[in-house]
Amino acid sequence: MSKIALITGATSGIGAATSHILASNGFDLILTGRRNKRLVELELELATKYKAKCLILCFDVTKLEQVQTALDSLPGNWMAIDVLVNNAGLAVGMDTVDSGEIEDWERMIDTNVKGLLYLLRKVTPWMKERKSGHIINISSLAGKDPYPSGSVYCATKQAVEAISHAMRIELLPFGVKVSTIAPGMVDTEFSNVRFKGDNDRARGVYKGITPLLPVDIAETILFMVTRPAHVNIADLLIMPAAQGSSRDVFRNS
Repeated sequence: MSKIALITGATSGIGAATSHILASNGFDLILTGRRNKRLVELELELATKYKAKCLILCFDVTKLEQVQTALDSLPGNWMAIDVLVNNAGLAVGMDTVDSGEIEDWERMIDTNVKGLLYLLRKVTPWMKERKSGHIINISSLAGKDPYPSGSVYCATKQAVEAISHAMRIELLPFGVKVSTIAPGMVDTEFSNVRFKGDNDRARGVYKGITPLLPVDIAETILFMVTRPAHVNIADLLIMPAAQGSSRDVFRNS
């Protein structure tokens, strides 16, 4: 039987790239996201290109009831999830704490922390029961190296790091691996969302450098989940060669 991977935020960026690379390597996929049209298109593309078996679940990770209903709807054989990629996440706005938009804070906390927890709460018991599984939580360089005007986003990603570290210890007796990947600058929809559709400002983030691409992270995920059973790459930081920290970037003029 093929291994089953559940990927959140599968409709774009790292999630979509991971869907492609796991499908091309024989995984069956549970694809989740809020944009049903994109999920349907992705399912068709993966089936056509790789003959992959896919099951799509359209829901919002910030809504606990939707998460529970969607995952409870899985046929029994699809509940044997081998890999959970908690990829859904976002940054919104770049304000100092004293001027921040409360709605932006809530959106980041609800998605990056609570949404991740909702998936973990539902899927982890299935892995524990089977004494097998691998959880990949997508963190960020921001969770290791906070920067001004990004405090709440950085805090949510530090939470991902802390949750992952604690779970890694909790799950040792059950043979379930927990890993984090902390990417630096990746050219996805991330900056467009952060700047609320200001495409010029978003493009400026990557001006003068070659950023990471979603496939770079997807290939890293594939490597991590295909290590032997006794190997867990617990915590991985990956940045473009032109980046040295959250704020130190060498740009070609």
